Amino acid sequence: MTEPRVSNWNVPNVLTTLRIVLVPFFGWALLADGGHDAKLRLLAWAIFFVAMVTDKIDGDLARKHNLITNFGKIADPIADKAITGMAFIGLSVIGEVWWWVTIVVLVREWSVTFVRLGVASKVVLAADTLGKWKTFIQGIALGGLVLPLRDPDAAHWWHTTGDVLHWAFELCLAVAFVLTIWSGVQFYASVWRQRARLRSA
Repeated sequence: MTEPRVSNWNVPNVLTTLRIVLVPFFGWALLADGGHDAKLRLLAWAIFFVAMVTDKIDGDLARKHNLITNFGKIADPIADKAITGMAFIGLSVIGEVWWWVTIVVLVREWSVTFVRLGVASKVVLAADTLGKWKTFIQGIALGGLVLPLRDPDAAHWWHTTGDVLHWAFELCLAVAFVLTIWSGVQFYASVWRQRARLRSA
C-alpha cells in the first residue's frame, strides 16, 4: 500500500516560498544609499533574521509532520542559498566582505546544491555536523555584518563598541569560510565514495 501523496500546499513550503520572496527586499534594504542608511540596514537584518528562523521552522515542521515534498526538496536549498548569496554579494558591494571570499563561498555553495539535487535519487547525502556548524556560524557572521555597526552618525560611545563587534563578526566569517571549504571537500569525498560503491555493486 502506497503512502498518500503530500500536497505542495503546506506550511513548510509556504515558509520556503516566503524566504525566496524576501530576497529582493533584503537586497534593496541592504544596498540602499550604498549601505549607509542605518535604518534600512536594521530592516535588512530583520529580514535576514526572519529568513534564518523560518528556515529552521520549515525544516522541523516538514520532518515532524511528514510534509516533505519534491517542491520542498528543490526550493528549500535554493531559498537558503539565495538569501545567503544575496547577503554575501550585498556585503561585498558595500565593502564589508572581500569579493574573493564571496566568489569562493558562492561557487562552493551552489555547486554542492546542484550536485546534491542531481544525485539525490542515486545516493544519500544527509547534512553532516560540520555542514550544520558551517551554516550556523555563517548565519551569525552575515547577520552581524548586515547590522550598521560602524555607522558614522551613531553616538560617539558606540564607535569603539561597533568596531569590536564588527571585527568579531569578521572573525566568525573567517571561521565559517574555513568550515565551508572543509565541509565542501568532505561532501565531494562522500559523493565520490558512494558513486564508487554503486559502480562496484
